[in-house]
Amino acid sequence: MPIEITMPRLSDTMEVGTILHWHVAVGDEVSSGDLLADIETDKATMELQSFDDGKVESLLINEGEAVDVGTIIATIVSEDEEPTVDNIPSSSDIPVAKEAEAPTATVHTPSQKQYGGPRVSPVARRLAEEHGVDLASIQGSGPSGRIIKRDVLQQVATEATTCETTAAAETTKVPQPMAPAPIATAVVQPLVASSPWQQDRSVPLSNMRQIIAKRLVESKQTIPHYQVTMTFDMDPLMEMRKTLNVQLAATGIKLSVNDFIVRCCALSMATHPEFNASFGGDCIHYHGPVNVGIAIALPEERGGGLVVGSIKHADQKSLRTISQESQYLSKKARETGLSPEEMGDTTFTISNLGMFGVDNFTAIINPPNSAILAVGSAVEKPVVRNGELAVGHEMTATLSLDHRVIDGAMAALYLKALKELIENPASLLV
Repeated sequence: MPIEITMPRLSDTMEVGTILHWHVAVGDEVSSGDLLADIETDKATMELQSFDDGKVESLLINEGEAVDVGTIIATIVSEDEEPTVDNIPSSSDIPVAKEAEAPTATVHTPSQKQYGGPRVSPVARRLAEEHGVDLASIQGSGPSGRIIKRDVLQQVATEATTCETTAAAETTKVPQPMAPAPIATAVVQPLVASSPWQQDRSVPLSNMRQIIAKRLVESKQTIPHYQVTMTFDMDPLMEMRKTLNVQLAATGIKLSVNDFIVRCCALSMATHPEFNASFGGDCIHYHGPVNVGIAIALPEERGGGLVVGSIKHADQKSLRTISQESQYLSKKARETGLSPEEMGDTTFTISNLGMFGVDNFTAIINPPNSAILAVGSAVEKPVVRNGELAVGHEMTATLSLDHRVIDGAMAALYLKALKELIENPASLLV
């Protein structure tokens, strides 16, 4: 019996997933842990891996197509079981994308790759696509003539050597007399060159963008937002950060301003439990663990968008640990995507645009949180210190709050506690 691969639930709120790219074709042999496809969820682009050994029998969903969680997207047969005629999908069985939809990649069917043709490992196929290598020109050295990674790399090296030899031969040719240059004709060029960005165009929203848009609208429409802003003296924190980073240089750890902010927020939440709470309709749910979420912007090659990495029990962790976890979450989010566990269970969120030079902004609450802190940059400006004019660093941060859970007086007390920690950073080391 074929093994059915279904669209997995990769986040706690995921209902629909989009197949961005298949990394295997019909007839490919796969092992447990092999990459099958890239899937776009409501939060990030994630990798789908195989949990079984066998041969890909069918790919039932086109690239670019969105389906509900639990939908069968592919089938695999065990190594000792060959696909039957009935199981091999015909051209009529392969879903065809609607004309109105964005172009999708062609699903690999048996007509494109016959079971009797050359067999290619998923890794080798991926390398061949990256380097533009024609698999038909390669003699496989794997079991039963299968083309493997080594064969593709060898072909890439061979083609590179051939190109270099051809280029060298071209440079040694005897130059021929040049024909008289034609009389140039003046061509009037526009003062400003036309650019694709200057033309009307429509770009379909990715599944992630659609979900983000839906949630932000729901958050803004259903949660009674209000904002409270405070300015912080950053000179003591900046000085301590500089000193600690010199001491930690040998370890490879470099503390960021945001690492300090995360710890300050977490410690303040521990003493102001309403900031570690959620609105429950007929109750206010106070959370035990203090889990601080950090907003991470994804690069365009990963579909753009925004994800929130979760630093669990942040009030119990040192600056060094917070820094290591923040760097890990940011790197993994931008390269491969975060797991549901790495994004889940946040009770408070920090959105920091200070590294982009933004002085002040407001953020929309990330449900089910009751508050989010929008952090601006530490700006050097004229300030008054002890009644005298001086030059110092100041940072503006704005709380967006759910008025159903947190009143204005609570917000003021929280910011007061936060200000005390930020402006006296030595307390963070205790």
